[in-house]
Amino acid sequence: MLDKHPDQVVYVAWDNFTAHQDDEVEAVVRGATGRLVLLYLPTYSPWLNPIEMLWRHFRREVTHCELFETVKALLAATRNFFDRYNQMPNRLLSIIGSNAA
Repeated sequence: MLDKHPDQVVYVAWDNFTAHQDDEVEAVVRGATGRLVLLYLPTYSPWLNPIEMLWRHFRREVTHCELFETVKALLAATRNFFDRYNQMPNRLLSIIGSNAA
């Protein structure tokens, strides 16, 4: 993002995901001081991260109380879920709280 916007300040919503807490990420953040502004999210704040609403539907429809006999079966169910929602963009926007208009 910094390379795509070399003359602008970049703002990033930053959650507490453990992958964000390693030396490589920290070096990038330090190296971009003044150009990269991190907006820290509360520890658990799905309402601030729209994709969490889609994951909630995914868990309800695909993985809740399901035991898949193979990884291939889980992947097929996952693909089916996303294929269905890709056919319904207005429904998808509604789930993530976006105005479809």
